[in-house]
Amino acid sequence: MGTIAASPTSLASPANQPPPSPLRKIAAVASIAAGIQFGWALQLSLLTPYVQLLGIPHKWAAIIWLCGPISGIVVQPLVGYFSDRRTGRFGRRTPFILAGTVLVVVAVLLIGFAADIGHRYGDRLDHEQPGRPRTRAIAVFVVGFWVLDVSNNMLQGPCRALLGDLSGDSQRLTRFANSLFSCFMGAGNVLGYLAGAQDGLHKFPLFRFTATPACDVYCANLKSCFFISAALLILLTVVAVAYVREQPWDPDTATDQSDELSPPTRANKSSGNSSVFTALRNLDRPMWMLLLVTCLNWIAWFPWVLYDTDWMGTEVYGGSSQGKPDRVRLYDRGVRAGSLGLMINSIVLLFVSLAIDPLARKLGVKLLWGIVNFVLGICFVMTIVITRVAEKEREKRSHGGGGAVVVEPSAGIKSAALAVFGVLGLPLAVTYSIPFAMASIYSHGSGAGQGLSLGVVNLSICLPQMVISLGSGPFDAAFGGGNLPAFIVGTVAAFVSAVGAATLLPKPKNSS
Repeated sequence: MGTIAASPTSLASPANQPPPSPLRKIAAVASIAAGIQFGWALQLSLLTPYVQLLGIPHKWAAIIWLCGPISGIVVQPLVGYFSDRRTGRFGRRTPFILAGTVLVVVAVLLIGFAADIGHRYGDRLDHEQPGRPRTRAIAVFVVGFWVLDVSNNMLQGPCRALLGDLSGDSQRLTRFANSLFSCFMGAGNVLGYLAGAQDGLHKFPLFRFTATPACDVYCANLKSCFFISAALLILLTVVAVAYVREQPWDPDTATDQSDELSPPTRANKSSGNSSVFTALRNLDRPMWMLLLVTCLNWIAWFPWVLYDTDWMGTEVYGGSSQGKPDRVRLYDRGVRAGSLGLMINSIVLLFVSLAIDPLARKLGVKLLWGIVNFVLGICFVMTIVITRVAEKEREKRSHGGGGAVVVEPSAGIKSAALAVFGVLGLPLAVTYSIPFAMASIYSHGSGAGQGLSLGVVNLSICLPQMVISLGSGPFDAAFGGGNLPAFIVGTVAAFVSAVGAATLLPKPKNSS
């Protein structure tokens, strides 16, 4: 069974798979995930407030975030397809990884200096025209934001594909490589959230230039964080690329067993009508089942990804992002508590990722993914329970106080909410590794290309993200507002994906 049916478009076969590479090389490539995820954490924690600082209305901020899934739908499959077929002297994945890193640096400069560039070309400062959008700065920011998402997608797909190449036909090593990638993602999250939480980075001598008349303290800190992010990514990428040298692929000589990375077959090189669309049409049943389960899994995840800190501020703490000052302050406290929860979640993700391969060998990949999806559903049920308990507690305090009482929830409710964040690190670690490992394994079974297979998996992540991003707001409003309607949808999707993972996914051949 396989990803893409064996045909003239197949890219590799088990017969010409090279032996697996040393673990140190796999670790060097996987470490790039820390640099990528450092930037993602900064995006999640810092960029939405920065968008509003530039004058973009809050309701339009969500539209800007759609560039992530849109670029993921287009970029990753195309990059994967062409990286499978590249014949240049620097290998197949390395040029895309380097290009993605360069584009990240360009995007960081555009985003960080958007306010300065806008002011240089005519934007007025806030004290000159209070409340007026900085249109030129917004234009520079939007371009930089799109470039950042495109470059991140250029990086992730080839990095995971290179891990699959280095793992050879060893299913155990493929699972371990992807779990190590997940572990570095957790480390990048922790570093990113820690950096984003600092408010004095711009005071360091190295970053004093970041504060300008057009860029206030918040903006200067954001600049500093993104410079650190770019430097970390450049360092990790250069080390990995220099240490793990891809062998250039020659269709006439690339069938030797000693080749370090698995190449496409000669048949595919001579196929003139081969295209990404043809490859997608040829997807075999195992890959379709993997895409279905992954899609359901991410329908469950995205309501939480979009609204986790808002849930803490609104439902758990009882605050509001608008209205009376005391309610706004309570909401802010809840959001900060949610940020602490995300930090806990990232730490759990980091350590659980190291245990995925032993668990997969003991339970089997299908059962493991089914169990953690069931845990995901239970966690979402607990968000509903915690919300109701917090509401009853506020009602009780209000009656006891003779009117509306605006106070933080009890320590028990806070602890329960943070526990949900922490436990969710377990299914998140599996979500970040197992689907990609299975795509690589299926591609070895059929001779499909690593890059395209992993790019197609990304489609089943980006499409649910677009649906949830566009539909959750109206859906929540139709059922009385708040975050619980979207969480209920996530609960149902989590349980369905649990059943699908345990029953629908075909068992790979020669599984180990």
